[in-house]
Amino acid sequence: MADTQNLVKVFFLSGDQQWEILGKGHVSTSYVERLQGMCLLVRSEPNGLQILESKINPDTPYQRRKGTLIVWSEAENRSMAISFPDAASCHEIWKDICQVQGKDPSTDITHDALVESEDETLDDVVETDEVFELPNCELGNLNQIAHLIASALTSSLHKERLVLLLGNEDFIKKIFQLFHTCEDLEDTESLHDLHDIVKGMLFLNKASVLEILFSNKYIMDVVGCLEYDPALAQPKRHREFLTQKVKFKEVIPIIDHELLQKIHQTYRVQYIHDILFPIPSIFEENVVSTLKTFISLNKGAIVSMLQEDDKFLSTVFAQLRDKTTDDDTRRELLFFFKEFCAFSQTLQSENKDALFKTLTELGILPALKILMSMNDLQIRSTATDIFTSLVEYSPSTVREFIIEDRHSEDNILFINLVIQQIFCDTDPELASAFHLMGILCALLDPNNMTTASSHCEKSEFLHFFCKHCMHNFLAPLLSTTSEYIRDKDNIVGSDENNNLCAIRFMRRMIGLRDELLNRYIIKGNFFEPVVNALLKNGTRYNMLNSAIVELFDYIRMEDIKSLVAHIVEKFYATLKSVEYVQTFKGLKVKYEQEKERQNQVGKNLCSVLYSKIFCRGSSVIEKEEEMSIIENIKEETVKPRPESDFEDYFETEKTKEDEDKEDIPKTSFGDFESTSSHSADAVAGPSNPNHRSVISLVDYSDDEEEEEDETPPSKRPHLSQ
Repeated sequence: MADTQNLVKVFFLSGDQQWEILGKGHVSTSYVERLQGMCLLVRSEPNGLQILESKINPDTPYQRRKGTLIVWSEAENRSMAISFPDAASCHEIWKDICQVQGKDPSTDITHDALVESEDETLDDVVETDEVFELPNCELGNLNQIAHLIASALTSSLHKERLVLLLGNEDFIKKIFQLFHTCEDLEDTESLHDLHDIVKGMLFLNKASVLEILFSNKYIMDVVGCLEYDPALAQPKRHREFLTQKVKFKEVIPIIDHELLQKIHQTYRVQYIHDILFPIPSIFEENVVSTLKTFISLNKGAIVSMLQEDDKFLSTVFAQLRDKTTDDDTRRELLFFFKEFCAFSQTLQSENKDALFKTLTELGILPALKILMSMNDLQIRSTATDIFTSLVEYSPSTVREFIIEDRHSEDNILFINLVIQQIFCDTDPELASAFHLMGILCALLDPNNMTTASSHCEKSEFLHFFCKHCMHNFLAPLLSTTSEYIRDKDNIVGSDENNNLCAIRFMRRMIGLRDELLNRYIIKGNFFEPVVNALLKNGTRYNMLNSAIVELFDYIRMEDIKSLVAHIVEKFYATLKSVEYVQTFKGLKVKYEQEKERQNQVGKNLCSVLYSKIFCRGSSVIEKEEEMSIIENIKEETVKPRPESDFEDYFETEKTKEDEDKEDIPKTSFGDFESTSSHSADAVAGPSNPNHRSVISLVDYSDDEEEEEDETPPSKRPHLSQ
């Protein structure tokens, strides 16, 4: 194939849509086995480094301009161009491109033309000779290369050029060859330069460069270069740690070689990340976001590959449930599965759903119930962490299992095992206990519960919890007041920490601000042991006292009316003696204010309903009489009456008026009765346009005729509505 000896210039379209020169070199076309196709190759003139390796794809649009320019688009819509010194050398390369694509070399466009706006500035830069080039990769140039790479990180243009240069692997390969030479020579200064060069390549934050650096061929050399940090008096021994100290444990043998390589690579890349950033920082997010993405994608790939193995996960669960499995093996299986769950957080939503379904079908929740009941602290703690991940992802599925678990053969509820761990926390800071309380609150949170016409998860689960579990939380409080008799299945413990856990859990439940849950608390009389604990604690100022006072103060400040009324009506006679805080007097004030407000609302409602019901009736009757008189006058105007008829007419009108007065309502409507002071004459007072009909409470206008209500009686609005 063609091998043009004349120098060409390679250009690329930068992120700000400006054509920039990548470098100068010799162009040729050749078959590249790795890319499985014919490629355009350009090697730099001074050092022979390959600055361009672009596969000629059959569907890529190429364009020849003015006989000396070839323009096309690479992957990710990156536009590239080669400028030739003459038309003849350009035509040689053009023929090879057309041959691959099956096009006639006489044409200047192989497919649809490129966007003109991208090309119009290219003619202005083809004459430039300013090129960002790396010097020859030699021992004496390492310091210069390190400074060039460091300066490129501060310029987006130079950074893009450097990424294109490094993406062809030649430079990286020569750098690591020099690394081994420098180690053999014990050339510390050059090793420091190599550290800066490799660190700079990582900070380019480009996936194409990371793919090369983290390949099996180079990744340990990357780790080796990072050992020679100039800021350290002595080099670190990262490679020794990774190859000799770290042991990969296969709790279940993995026979997939590709999966094994992916696991090793992910661990090592994570280790490199920790070398670069031992302490998380904002700088990390801006500089190595692609590195973190690389790790996340690897983790997702590992989870998917394990999930596709039909036997692997089922074997893990079988051994976890097997009573003959020793504790060491079970512990290692749990450590593996905990990491597996952590890796799964990187999956897309639909892949997470599929994985969770698989784990549920394999029996993850029954297995966790067994593990959380074991005596080994590490096993219990690790199983709890896994349970936390499941609750965070799908609380509804966990709730469903918890309710079904009441029919299990062991008669021990899974959720009560969780509560037991709360009261068995030996940490003085109660870190694990508070963490578990957060998980229980997530299960009790009405905001993530479903409510369908056929199933109300909210009421079902809250009822279940209050009936089967709430007494276990209150057991420590009840035990301090000697008012609670516990059987062997209930949780014991009466120290201050347990009381504190119970109070804080109740506080978090109330903090959910769900009225259905509040009704369960009232119905279960769960405040009684809290009040008793406060009174027994006396005036001692401790954490228990503070937690109880804060609980009541929260109810007061948030004005949770149902709880305020319950506490005042049932416990204020006892609590009013607590005067070292104003909390309970404040609850009483809130209660009285609400009571007064309700009384005022009732009075206002009586007044409004009386006005609308009784006064409206007189307006309707008066209007009917008026319309009847007007109609009669019209008739008399049209046809004169005899004198005897006038006498009969007035007599009839008088009788009709008397009958109408007798039909005026005098009895009660709902809870409101007419009194002697509201006689028929008083009700039939002047017309009021704001009055409403007794039957429908619908406004009528005085200046329009009433229309007949055709709505069926069953559909008409009632007072209760």
